[in-house]
Amino acid sequence: MSLALAPLDMSVELEANLPCRKFDPDLWFSDSPTELELAKSLCGDCPLRVECLAGAVERAEPWGVWGGEIFERGAVVPRKRPRGRPRKEDVARDAELRVEAEARLAASGLSEVRGAVRLAA
Repeated sequence: MSLALAPLDMSVELEANLPCRKFDPDLWFSDSPTELELAKSLCGDCPLRVECLAGAVERAEPWGVWGGEIFERGAVVPRKRPRGRPRKEDVARDAELRVEAEARLAASGLSEVRGAVRLAA
C-alpha cells in the first residue's frame, strides 16, 4: 500500500518546488512588462521548464509566461512592450532578443515542434 502512495508523494514534493506554485499565479499572466520579466527569470531554474514550454507551444497558448518565454496570441515574444510607440533602441533590442529566443528554442529542441515555433515579429 505504501508503494501506491509513493508516486503521489513525489508529485506533491515536485510541485512544491515549482516557482509557479510558490508565487502568485497572476505574475505569469500580468500586463506589466516588468512582472513578466520577473516571471521569466523565476522559470530559469524550474525542473519542468522545457516540458512546460513544449506544452505551451503545442497548445499555442494565447498569453502568459510558459517555460520561461512570453506568449502573446500563440506566439513567443522576446519581451512584452509597454503601450505606445516603441523607441528605436527598443525595436533594435527586440530584434536581438528574438534571435536569442530562437536560439534557446533550438537548443531545447523545440523549434521542430508543430513544424516550427512561431515567433512574433
